[in-house]
Amino acid sequence: MSVRRLAEDNVQPAAFAFTEENAGWAEATIRKYPSGRQQSAVIPLLMRAQEQDGWVTRAAIEFVAQKLEMPYIRVLEVATFYTQFQLKPIGTRAHVQVCGTTPCMLRGSEDLIRVCKSKIHAEPLEVNERGTLSWEEVECQGACVNAPMVMIFKDAYEDLTPERLEEIIDAFDAGRGKEVKPGPQVDRHFSAPEGAPVTLLAAEKPARKKPEPKPSEAEASAAGPVPPTDAARPKDTAEESDPSIKTPLTDKAASKRRVKAAEEQPLSGTAATTKPDRKRAGSAAEGAPPEPGAVSGDAKPKRTRKKPSPEGEAS
Repeated sequence: MSVRRLAEDNVQPAAFAFTEENAGWAEATIRKYPSGRQQSAVIPLLMRAQEQDGWVTRAAIEFVAQKLEMPYIRVLEVATFYTQFQLKPIGTRAHVQVCGTTPCMLRGSEDLIRVCKSKIHAEPLEVNERGTLSWEEVECQGACVNAPMVMIFKDAYEDLTPERLEEIIDAFDAGRGKEVKPGPQVDRHFSAPEGAPVTLLAAEKPARKKPEPKPSEAEASAAGPVPPTDAARPKDTAEESDPSIKTPLTDKAASKRRVKAAEEQPLSGTAATTKPDRKRAGSAAEGAPPEPGAVSGDAKPKRTRKKPSPEGEAS
């Protein structure tokens, strides 16, 4: 990677100023930012200065710093940080920036660098003999899925082979750079897989079913009552409120519940299997004649005195 420094003094111009058109554009760009935030326009102004002169000069950096009321060192930091700003003269027709980060390197970026060395110049950031072409190696430019790739000014050219890059360089050197289509150089749509699509191939969308019209009142009355659907059917609240469904009972609690339920049932004949309620038994026996020799309730049998016979009285 190259060290980013300003060009030598012998190639630096003495002054810089925007053209009338660019000056109006710069004022409109600065007004886009709120009061006190005009320094946010530093990158757009530096880019417009580069498009005007072909590269960012020291005079252009000083001009932008004065325009935005920024310290010179702050604008210099921005210009030397981003590789989109060229700090020395470059090719007038093409400046090829080869991505050398890991994804592109694994996909053949070193072969692209060899092409640039053979077609343009052996050293980066040096123009060819006619001054039309130059190149450099840069860090990731955000097209890893389409590696390897290069940037030429503002356009990206992806999925390159050494042979395809040679064709692109020759086209730019001949002044036919606008004829080269940017983006993937293979049968690929942006970052989609190569080749034709294999899914969602239906040309027409499936037609949606139209809702059936509602019957009129006369038709509804003639058809009779409509049976309720599951959604309209009332829920069994007794089943939902049953505590035995919500909370499982243990064996001990279940047995207590069964005994209590059995005690609450009325007695029927002699088939009662549980202990009878004394109160109920007593009330049931009040209306029935007592059986011979039967004792009702807890009453003790009364002793009866025998009446004396008339014979005894006479004697």
